[in-house]
Amino acid sequence: TVPFLIRLFPAVTTKFTFLNFVAFPYFVDLRRPELLVNNTINLYLTTELGITVGIWHTVPGSRGAEAQGKDQHWYEEALADDHPIIIYLHGNGGTR
Repeated sequence: TVPFLIRLFPAVTTKFTFLNFVAFPYFVDLRRPELLVNNTINLYLTTELGITVGIWHTVPGSRGAEAQGKDQHWYEEALADDHPIIIYLHGNGGTR
């Protein structure tokens, strides 16, 4: 029966292969990353095509004490210093 269902509904195979409909952890407000990860702030970038992309900016633990209580402006300035930036692309599941 399974091969028949896969042949009949190919979209089901895609859904179960990538599991992009699963959002974990449940009931988490991803606009408030500071509740989940230390030294992190939520920012939004707008691309040249007018698409808004949500990002998290996390400073390293070595700057953790310095980041305590800072606002968005401080985090934006931290992006402009000489420290390297690591970009992690998580996928297309609709979560961060």
